Amino acid sequence: MIYIGIDVGKNKLDCLWLKDIQSEKVKTKVFKNNQESFDSISQWLIKVTSAQPEQLHITLEATGIYHEGVATHLFNQGFHVYVVNPARPKEFAKALGVTHKTDKADSLLLAKFGYQMNPRRWTPEAPEVRKLKALIRRIESIEKDIQRELNRKEQAEIADNSSVVIESIDKIVSVLLKEKERLTEELDTHIDNHPTLKTNRRLLESIPGVGPVVSRLMLSVLSSNLFEKAGSLSAYLGLIPRIRESGTLKGRSTLSKVGPPNIRAKIYMAAVVAKQHNPDVKALYERLKNNGKTHMQALGAAMRKLVQICFGVFKHQSEYKPQIV
Repeated sequence: MIYIGIDVGKNKLDCLWLKDIQSEKVKTKVFKNNQESFDSISQWLIKVTSAQPEQLHITLEATGIYHEGVATHLFNQGFHVYVVNPARPKEFAKALGVTHKTDKADSLLLAKFGYQMNPRRWTPEAPEVRKLKALIRRIESIEKDIQRELNRKEQAEIADNSSVVIESIDKIVSVLLKEKERLTEELDTHIDNHPTLKTNRRLLESIPGVGPVVSRLMLSVLSSNLFEKAGSLSAYLGLIPRIRESGTLKGRSTLSKVGPPNIRAKIYMAAVVAKQHNPDVKALYERLKNNGKTHMQALGAAMRKLVQICFGVFKHQSEYKPQIV
């Protein structure tokens, strides 16, 4: 078998063929990350390895939306494609003692990961899942635009700017709010029109603390099928504790905060509710507080617990049942 690593960036793809595992002899080439380059990547891989697509095993990380085009193209061409949670190669690098980080080093690490760790083969998401994610991304983009305009309004009011400026900002905010509402309705209709999405949202919303906003986000994440266990999902969302050892904070843990901050922020708010109304989350939070943990440490654990419960109901296709009565 032949192992390839591709380090995915917004604008480029660093491709590496691991010719020899022991000597780490490699062959590399950089391509643009666009549709026009994908055929060139396929042709280069076949030419340089003198192999057929079904003999090549290509590993790359899930990087927002930037991996989707090349991964789908290579899958459709018959290559074995493995899209992995970024937290896994990071842990793999630590185990190998790899500290230097370059695009070539990342590609080599991914090729080694594919060789040694035997990841699960990737298949493209269903069209309804891709549309779900696209709608969520667009809504999030509009939310950021709204916040930017509100910040401008605050600055304009402090500076005592012309009322014309403030009225202009108000008009833009009004338009953006209406568009957000329209797309949210479109998103909910899309979910309701697809039985699997509809069922999974219902299961997620059976969890106290998980409302419509978080259920949509978790539905998009879990439907990607990238996660084999709850811990991997927590790592992807940046909810794994990290020990800080500086000054007066020695030994105190904080969240790693890698991964998508927008989802993490929504889970934070959900955990605030869940620690009051979800029996399992509440029991965990109170136990940690009673054991001397800070509010934020206990709340971080509550966030992980909530994600674990979401993973469980999704995986087992059953509504939430409290473990603590």
